[in-house]
Amino acid sequence: MGSTEVNILGQKYTIKGDASEEHIKKLAMFVDTRMKEVYNASPGIAPLKAAILASLDIADELYRTREEHNAIAKNIEERADVLTGLFD
Repeated sequence: MGSTEVNILGQKYTIKGDASEEHIKKLAMFVDTRMKEVYNASPGIAPLKAAILASLDIADELYRTREEHNAIAKNIEERADVLTGLFD
């Protein structure tokens, strides 16, 4: 397990994990960007509140992406069943 130093909103963090340094830095940049978006929309917001709002935004994006993925997978499965039925 390695460690990677990242910056989020000007604060240094050391992240330990099995992921590559490049992957961890990409994630940190993503979070930093979302945090900056929250700060730009609401100047003077408390850092904890900004982190919570950014986290909710990221969670919403993840949830919607999962729902889309599941809908696409279901559609593919239904089409595969129809095609399989043509060969019976």
